[in-house]
Amino acid sequence: MAAELDKIDLQILKILQENGRITNLQLSNEIGLSPAPTLERVRKLENAEYIKSYHAVVDEEKLGLGIKTFIQVSLDFHKSNTIEIFLDAIQHIQEITECHHVTGQCDFLLKVYVRDIKLYEQLIMEKISRIPVVKTFQTMMIMSTSKRESTLPLEY
Repeated sequence: MAAELDKIDLQILKILQENGRITNLQLSNEIGLSPAPTLERVRKLENAEYIKSYHAVVDEEKLGLGIKTFIQVSLDFHKSNTIEIFLDAIQHIQEITECHHVTGQCDFLLKVYVRDIKLYEQLIMEKISRIPVVKTFQTMMIMSTSKRESTLPLEY
């Protein structure tokens, strides 16, 4: 799919990742096209789902989400439809913001945000440990984040 994108498309994607609120006029000036073809290219990128959505990056600490963790989850594969059961269950847990199917010591890596340790305990005791296909899990508390990129590397 990446072969369909030219240099200008990649420029547009880079700029929109850095500033999703840029106007079409500003974008057209930055890439060196007039506004109409710029808008047409953005629409094509949206329709082809290279651009999936536009959103704001918010400050979780200002919102009071002081506990951030990764949870490594191993599943019990003695049951049928194990992965589907797990994925369905976590879709209903709002504290889980990311779920990655991974290789290595565990099956899934979850990213979780909660306000405090009491709510984290409730999440573990009342939600995650009650998912019938969860065999084991291990928590890694995020102490600090020294790098968080909201843009994908497009210069490959």
